[in-house]
Amino acid sequence: MARMRKTSELPSKTCAACGRPFVWRKKWRRDWEAVRYCSDRCRAAGASAGAVKAPT
Repeated sequence: MARMRKTSELPSKTCAACGRPFVWRKKWRRDWEAVRYCSDRCRAAGASAGAVKAPT
C-alpha cells in the first residue's frame, strides 16, 4: 500500500487566473505539467480573459 503524504510534501503551483497556490491532486497525475488553473471557475475565467477580440 502506498504511503500517505502530508499536503506540505506535495508539489504546488500558482493558478494562472487567480494567483492562488494549489497542490497536486491524484486526478492530475498524468498531466500535472499541463495543469494551469486551480478550478473549473478559474479555467473559464482564464479562457475568457485570454480571448481578447481584435479592434475592428
